[in-house]
Amino acid sequence: MSAHLTTVAGVAVDTRHWIGGERVASAGTFTDVSPIDGSTLGEIARGTATQAAAAVSAAKAAFPGWAATPRAERARILHAIADGVDKRLEDLAIVETCDNGALLRSHRRGVMPRVAHNFRFFADWLLRLDHEDFQTRGHTNHVSWDPAGPCVLITPWNAPLMLATWKVAPALAAGDTVVLKPAEWSPLTASLLADIAAEAGLPAGVLNVVQGYGSEIGDALTSHPDVRRISFTGSVPTAQRIAASAAANLTPLSLELGGKSPLLVFADADLDLAVDLAVEQYDNAGQVCLAATRILVEDAVAEEFTARFTEKAARLKQGDPRDEATDIGPNIHPRQVEKIDGFVRRALAAGARAVVGGHRGDGLYYAPTLLTDVAQDAEIVQEEVFGPVLTLQTFTTEEEAVRLANDTRFGLAATVATGDRERAERVTAQLVAGTVWVNCFFVRDLQAPFGGSRQSGVGREGGTWSFDFYCDVKNTVTAPKGFKDHG
Repeated sequence: MSAHLTTVAGVAVDTRHWIGGERVASAGTFTDVSPIDGSTLGEIARGTATQAAAAVSAAKAAFPGWAATPRAERARILHAIADGVDKRLEDLAIVETCDNGALLRSHRRGVMPRVAHNFRFFADWLLRLDHEDFQTRGHTNHVSWDPAGPCVLITPWNAPLMLATWKVAPALAAGDTVVLKPAEWSPLTASLLADIAAEAGLPAGVLNVVQGYGSEIGDALTSHPDVRRISFTGSVPTAQRIAASAAANLTPLSLELGGKSPLLVFADADLDLAVDLAVEQYDNAGQVCLAATRILVEDAVAEEFTARFTEKAARLKQGDPRDEATDIGPNIHPRQVEKIDGFVRRALAAGARAVVGGHRGDGLYYAPTLLTDVAQDAEIVQEEVFGPVLTLQTFTTEEEAVRLANDTRFGLAATVATGDRERAERVTAQLVAGTVWVNCFFVRDLQAPFGGSRQSGVGREGGTWSFDFYCDVKNTVTAPKGFKDHG
């Protein structure tokens, strides 16, 4: 076996970059470790400004040809990539589970099918992307979406391939070329995606994948003058660095950042449903940007809600994510577990009470935790933990519930549990959030806009909003006169 191949659960993965249709090594490497048991998964090429420049150059060279490719042909290739994902679904599922610790059953049944759907959806949306011409004083206005150019896409570790393809698919559909930089804690499925795309007939240089540690390669990508779009999902501090880096070239940004989302439970809610929604926030060991980590419960039902929540949370099974019976796997990295534990220990020291959990387990497993007796201005209420840690506060009036829900610097999502339709309409109209769910959670349609308010992000993607971002939207105004009759 090549020195540049590693085997994960029987699946061979190339650990080099993918640039210009070829595998490219780096002088240095970094070690990729499984959060499940600490085993080494591989030595990954550690990119620098050299690989960043090569990848952007390859994307720039490939752009004219890909941009000129007819929509139907671009859509056909994206469908072929989706077919490749379907064929390798099991490989992708097990590799990603080993790499980031998320549940194998979720990868098999939900995440990897969604990866394929990302490509199919944007391929199909491309073919019907149109805007009806309109008239201005007899002149015709025609709106078109022109490919923008090379895009840098920087993706996180909590849902590596799903969130990568949420960006890659619309960018490719739009006629752009791509440099994908996956998170260093979960780099492996991005490499497999490069193989799948090549096998599907995607021309060389249209998709490039570069691995590396944060700013070592990120700064060179985001400051490059030939980059026309940057899309990033991750933390606020990293987004601020990317924005500063992109500022010199005025490169347009799409930023999907952190969240501290509320779940508002009113006394008229179906309490069993509300408890189910609350416990669901432990999904992926709490490593979900959209998670409603601040549970706000009306006083009249707070005691009953807490009792039912505690009973249901106690039935969750934490363990090896490859086990079909497991509900919660490990957190991604020792640094992340230390961060989570630090938040909880400081909260407990400040007077919070752990109704559920409140401690770390073996390895990278952190006990599902619910903290009460927390003040609104407490760190644990205001800052994103990104682990299986929820807080519970109470409210008396609808106005107080809305005030507490909106009282953070974030605005990514919110969830409302109520049996009153009119209340649902009143409350959702007042919530500051990019997505609001009523009596449900995590129901996503790719044609809907997605993004955050305040420090939870900049811009929207999804459906036509994605094409608005990944394209230069052009309006052509044509006069009814001045043409010579060549008939």
